[in-house]
Amino acid sequence: MEKPQRMTSRERVLAALAGEPVDRTPVCCPTSVATVELMDLVDAPFPNANREAAPMARLAATAHTILGFDSVMPVFSIIQESSALGCKMQWEGKDNWPTVRMTDPIWDKPEDIYIPNDLMDHPDLVCVLDAIKLLRRDLGDDVAIIGKTMGPWSMAYHCFGVEKFLLLSLDDPEATKEILHKLKKVTIDFGNAQVEAGVDALTLPDHATGDLVSGEYYERYLRYLHAEFAEKIQCPLILHICGRTVDRMSFIAETGMAAFHYDSKNSPTESMQTVHGDIALVGNINNPETLFSKTPDDVKAEVFANLDAGVQMIGPECAIPLQTSIANLRAIPEAVQEWYSRH
Repeated sequence: MEKPQRMTSRERVLAALAGEPVDRTPVCCPTSVATVELMDLVDAPFPNANREAAPMARLAATAHTILGFDSVMPVFSIIQESSALGCKMQWEGKDNWPTVRMTDPIWDKPEDIYIPNDLMDHPDLVCVLDAIKLLRRDLGDDVAIIGKTMGPWSMAYHCFGVEKFLLLSLDDPEATKEILHKLKKVTIDFGNAQVEAGVDALTLPDHATGDLVSGEYYERYLRYLHAEFAEKIQCPLILHICGRTVDRMSFIAETGMAAFHYDSKNSPTESMQTVHGDIALVGNINNPETLFSKTPDDVKAEVFANLDAGVQMIGPECAIPLQTSIANLRAIPEAVQEWYSRH
């Protein structure tokens, strides 16, 4: 297949998500690459950048303007929907992530779930939609804008508490399915609202992580829901699940989602062999060790391993530590250019 002429960043990302030829592998992070250093450079610190559209957009844009990535992603946290649903929040300061206070869950059983009709008007969702519009205005059509809509498994952790929800998934499958069914409306509605605001694709994190949830449970509870999201949300979806997930990748590949954002606990080669080309992979540069504490050369070695395996998009495995150095993040696109110069 003939390689295309030089593409824009947006064209490159969209082609990779569609399984089409690219001029080079895109550098794409479907989760956050925000750092304290970047916050200082553009005057967009947390928590403002999580709750106000202008600093959110300024910080997101640095992924392209300063780091050289082909995509930007303005939803740095995983709690916007949970905040809108009424969870008790701790917004933290510049050097820490906002969190849900899960010691005080808002719901106890499926019947408690209440989703307001005006949920999309909540300020913590509106700021995301407005930030997307600002990014589209400022970056035009040259850069891929990726949004984020949380899956119902993740929201259930926040609203019911992690331990309570996991025990429920063991003891009462029907109640678990009812919770997921009710919460899916939030995932779909917020996803499509971001499409209308101007995103090119959406990350869909659903934290059925490898250390807490088996591949069998993924198939039982989430496979059908993720296929429904791929059908009802009107843009390419990038599923994100942390941890060792090779045991469910074959199921994920059948959902109709465009890509899977995968963890460094799964090797690039085994992951590519498992999905058989049925879904694109994004990742999987290690965060807590390589990006946070090693050298640019170590980062480049992991990028080369992904490119050698044929991984379709390269980026960090998850939201990066806030103290990660700019030099290590810039090493990712630099490594892609070096690899192509030799091939």
